Amino acid sequence: MSTDTVRTEPADEAAERRREQRGWYFYDWACSVYSTSVLTVFLGPYLTSVAEHAADAEGFVHPLGVPVRAGSFFAYAVSASVVLSILVMPVAGAAADRTGRKKPLLAAAAYLGAAATTGMFFLEGDRYLLGGALLVVANASVAVSMVLYNSYLPQIAPPEERDAVSSRGWAFGYAAGSLVLVANLVLFTGHDSFGVSESTAVRICLASAGIWWGAFTLVPLTRLRDRRTRASGGPSVHGWRQLAATVRDMRGKPLTLAFLLAYLVYNDGIQTVISQASVYGSEELGLSQSTLIVAVLLVQVLAVGGALGMGRLARVYGAKRTILGSLVAWTVTLGAGYFLPAGRPVWFFVLAAGIGLVLGGSQALSRSLFSHLVPRGKEAEYFSAYEMSDRGMSWLGPLLFGLTYQLTGSYRDAIVSLVAFFVIGFVLLARVSVGQAVRDAGNPVPDRI
Repeated sequence: MSTDTVRTEPADEAAERRREQRGWYFYDWACSVYSTSVLTVFLGPYLTSVAEHAADAEGFVHPLGVPVRAGSFFAYAVSASVVLSILVMPVAGAAADRTGRKKPLLAAAAYLGAAATTGMFFLEGDRYLLGGALLVVANASVAVSMVLYNSYLPQIAPPEERDAVSSRGWAFGYAAGSLVLVANLVLFTGHDSFGVSESTAVRICLASAGIWWGAFTLVPLTRLRDRRTRASGGPSVHGWRQLAATVRDMRGKPLTLAFLLAYLVYNDGIQTVISQASVYGSEELGLSQSTLIVAVLLVQVLAVGGALGMGRLARVYGAKRTILGSLVAWTVTLGAGYFLPAGRPVWFFVLAAGIGLVLGGSQALSRSLFSHLVPRGKEAEYFSAYEMSDRGMSWLGPLLFGLTYQLTGSYRDAIVSLVAFFVIGFVLLARVSVGQAVRDAGNPVPDRI
C-alpha cells in the first residue's frame, strides 16, 4: 500500500462521516415539524374543539362507551399513543440490532407517521375519534422512528463530537419548525384572503406537516449507511426477549439505569409541556391561535440558539452539569408559568422565551450523554430503552394533566405537577457518576462529560 493511500484514507473516512452526519441532521429537519406544528400548536386546541362539538350537554364524549370530558380527550389520546409506542419500540430496536437493517425500518415508521399526519386534513365536524386514532398512529410512529434515528449517533460520531452533532441535529429540527410555523402563521392569519375557512387553514397546516415529514425523510434514507450484522432468527419474535435481555444487561450497569430513571422523570415534564402548552394557552389563558403560533415560533427560534449554545457550554462544563443547569431553568420557568395572567400575551411570550432557551439543549445533551453509556454493537436496543424513557414512558405527565383537568376543570392546577418532574429529575441526575457509567459501558471517557 502506498504512502499516498495511507494519507488519503483518514480524509476519506472523515468526509464519509461528515456526509452521514449531514444526512442524519435532516431527519430532525423532517420530523420535528410534526412535533411543532401538529403536536405543539394546532392539534391540541383543534382536536379539543372537535371533541367539544361532539360532546353531550354535560361536556362529555363517550369513546368506547367511556365518559371523557371533551377537554381531556387530547391528553388521553397522547397517553394512548405512548402505550402503543411501548409495545412496538422494543420490537423495532431488536430488529435493527439483529439484522443491521435500520434504514428500511426507519422508512416504514417515518412514512406511516407521515401518512397519518397527512390524513388529519379530513379531521372536521365531530370526527374526534378519527383525530384520536390518527394522533395515536402518528405519535407512535415518530417514537419508533426516533429509536432508529438516535441509534445512528454512536456510529456516525466519535465520542468527542457527539455533543456537537446531537446539538446540531436538534438545531436543524427547530430551524425547520420555525420555517414551517412562519408559513402556518401566514396561512392561518390570512385565511380569508386565501379563500379558506379558519378550520380548513388548520387542516392544511396539519396535513402539510405530514407531506414535509415524508419528503425530507428521503435525505437521511439516501445518506445514512446500514452496518450489517449476522441475522439470527425472526426479529419480531425476539423483540420482547431482546428487551428483557437488554434490561438484564443494564442491571450490570446500574449507573446507566440510574441515568435513564432521571431522564424518564424530567423528560416526562418536557414532553408534557410540548404537548399541552397550546391547550393551556388557549383554554386557560384565553389566548388566540395566532398568539400561540407566534409563541411557539419564538420557542423554535430561541431553541436553535439554545441547543447550539448549550452544546458549547457542555464543552466547557460537561454535559451533566449543563443539563442540571437547564433543569433549574425549567423549574423556575414553569413555576412562574402557574401565575401567568389570562389574556396577557406578553407574559406568555416571556414564558415561551424561557422554554426555548433550555428546550433544545436539555434534549440534545441528554441524547449525546446517553450515547456514551451504550456498549458497542447494542446501539438500537439501548436506544429503544432510551426512547421508551423519552417518548414511550412519557404517559404519566399527559395522563396527570388530563386527570387534573377532569377533576378540577382547571388547566392551571396541572402546572404544579410539572414542576415536581424537574425537581425530582434534578436530584436523581445529580446522584449519577457519569464518568464511571461510561467506563462501565466499556467506552473511553471524554475529557468533559
